[in-house]
Amino acid sequence: MSDFDPKMLEALICPQSGGPLKYDAKAQELISKTAHLAYPIRDGIPIMLVGEAREID
Repeated sequence: MSDFDPKMLEALICPQSGGPLKYDAKAQELISKTAHLAYPIRDGIPIMLVGEAREID
């Protein structure tokens, strides 16, 4: 299993809101505070599909 490269954050935005993402290394997720969504990272690959994201507070 490969790790997510945080440098990818420079090129990624939330597909729902178009806003910035924050990397949560412990949960292996990309967090969009604007859209209140957490996108999973699987095997080092961010899954940037709204249908795969979980809602967060």
